[in-house]
Amino acid sequence: MKYATLLIAAVLLAGVAAFAATSGKDADKQAVQPTKIDYFQPSEVKTSGTVRMGWSSIPYEAVAGTLVVHPKGWDDSASADNADKKDKSADDKNPTAKASMFYVAYFRKGASPGTRPITFLYNGGPGSSTVWLHMGAFGPKRVVTANDSHTPAAPYQLVDNQYSLLDASDLVFIDAPGTGFSRVTGKDKEKAFYGVDQDAHAFAAFIKQFLSKYQRWNSPKYLFGESYGTPRSAVLVNELETDDDIDFNGVILLSQILDFDLDVDDPENNPGSNLPYEVALPTYAATAWYHHKLPGTAPADLVPFLQNVEHFAMTDYARALTIGNSLDQKRRTEIANKLHQFTGLPVSYILKANLRIDGGEFEKNLQDSNDLTTGRLDTRFSGPTMDPLSKESDYDPQSAAISSAYVSAFNNYVRSDLNYGMGMTYRPEIELWQSWDFMHQPPGAHRPVPIATNVMPDLATAMKYNPDLKVMVNGGYFDLATPYYEGWYEMHHLPIPPSLQGNIQFHYYQSGHMVYANEASLKQLHDNVASFIKSTDNVK
Repeated sequence: MKYATLLIAAVLLAGVAAFAATSGKDADKQAVQPTKIDYFQPSEVKTSGTVRMGWSSIPYEAVAGTLVVHPKGWDDSASADNADKKDKSADDKNPTAKASMFYVAYFRKGASPGTRPITFLYNGGPGSSTVWLHMGAFGPKRVVTANDSHTPAAPYQLVDNQYSLLDASDLVFIDAPGTGFSRVTGKDKEKAFYGVDQDAHAFAAFIKQFLSKYQRWNSPKYLFGESYGTPRSAVLVNELETDDDIDFNGVILLSQILDFDLDVDDPENNPGSNLPYEVALPTYAATAWYHHKLPGTAPADLVPFLQNVEHFAMTDYARALTIGNSLDQKRRTEIANKLHQFTGLPVSYILKANLRIDGGEFEKNLQDSNDLTTGRLDTRFSGPTMDPLSKESDYDPQSAAISSAYVSAFNNYVRSDLNYGMGMTYRPEIELWQSWDFMHQPPGAHRPVPIATNVMPDLATAMKYNPDLKVMVNGGYFDLATPYYEGWYEMHHLPIPPSLQGNIQFHYYQSGHMVYANEASLKQLHDNVASFIKSTDNVK
C-alpha cells in the first residue's frame, strides 16, 4: 500500500511537472485560442418570439444576420470570371472594398409575404447604428428610460413594446457600414462607403439582396429614416426608383435635414445665410416655454404660441436679418425685444449676438443662471454645465441621459434573445462626421457639386418619377439637432408641382429628436405611421 501511494504521488508529481513545463515556454501553444470571427461571411440566425400589444399578441420570426455589399462600380460577373484566372488587371478594375451590413428582421408569422408591408429602418449620424429605433421605437422589445431626466444606471428594464410596428408591417433594422456589427474592409474602404452617395448605394445594394433572399419583391415597401437617415432616404429612394426600377409605397422621415445649409449648429461659418436662425427660432421658443423661461405669463397651449413664432420668424425677423448691417438701431432693439419675449434670453445678449444665436449658444445660455446646459437632441433634458465660462454647450445632456440604457439593453438582448453576437463587438456609434464625404451628385448633374449637401432634388425627382409615392414627415418640437420647422420649410420648397404637394403629410410631437423617448409621443408616432402604411399599401 505504501508503494502504491508513492507511485501515485510520483505520477501526480510528474503531471505537475509536465503542466509546469507547458505553462512556461509552450503555454501559448497549449492555450485554447478564441474562435475567429469572420465579419464578412453572410450570416443568419433565426429565433421566434411573441410581442404583447394591447389585448392581443403577435407571433414573429426574428432573423439576425449580415449581407455583404460592394461599392458602386463593382461587377459581380467580372469578379466571378476572374476567380480562377487571377487577372490582376481585372482586379484593378473591380473595387476590392466591401461591407458587411448587419440587420435584424422581424416577420409576422402567418402573414402572406405578397401583401404584407415591409419597412426598412435606420438611424443616421453619419456613423450611428440603428440601436435607437430598434430598442426605443418599433422593435418588439423596448428599453424603458426616464422621460426628460437622466436614466439611472443598470439594471435597465426591457418590456414588450406595445407600440411596435409589427401590427402594421414586417420590420428590418439595418446598421450602416462600420456601425453595430457591420464592418468595412478592402482598399480605400472608407472612401468606398463613407459618403453621401456611397452610403446610399450600399443601402440600395443591401435592400435588393434582402428582397431576393426573403422573396419580398412584391411586398408593399417603405423606408424609415431618422436624422441623417432622412437625407439617406432621399438619395436612396431616388436610386432605387430611377436606377433599379423599384417603386416604393412610402418614405417616412423622422427629424429630417435635407439641406445642410439650414443647420443651426454652425451657421456663423456661412455669413449671409440667415435661414438657420429663422427656422430654429420656433424650437428656441418651445424650449423656453417648456423650461418656464418665457418672460411674463407663459401661453397655456404650445402649438398656437409656436404658430405666432413661426410667422414672426418668416416675416419681421427674416426681413431684419436680410437688411443686415443697414438695420437701424431702433428696429434692431425692437427685434431684440421680440426675441427676448420668445426665447427668454436677455436683450443685451441678443444684441451682442447681432440677433443671431446658434444652437450651441442657446443650449449653453438658456439656463445658465442655474448652471445647467440644455439638451440638443431633446431640449426637454438638462444637465450640469461642464464649463461655466464656455461660449456654447460642451455636451448633450439628452444623449448622456439615455445612451447607456439603449446600448446596454441591446447588447444583452441581441445575445440572449436573438442568439447573435457572441465574441463580437457592437459599435453603437463611430466617429465619421469629420471624414464623411458630403459631396453629392444630385439628379441631372454630371458630377458632385461643391456646395453644402442638399438632397431635396433627389426626393423631388423620386416623387415626380413615381407620382404615387407618399411622404410622411415627423418631428419633435424640442429637437434642436434638426429643428421641426426646418423640415417644414424644406418640404414646402421641394421642386415639385403643386399636385404632388398633397402627397406629403406632417406630424409633430411634444418630444425631441428621438420622438419615441417620450412614451406619449411614441404612441402617437406609432398610430400615425401605422395609419400611413395602411392607407398606402395598395392591399385590397
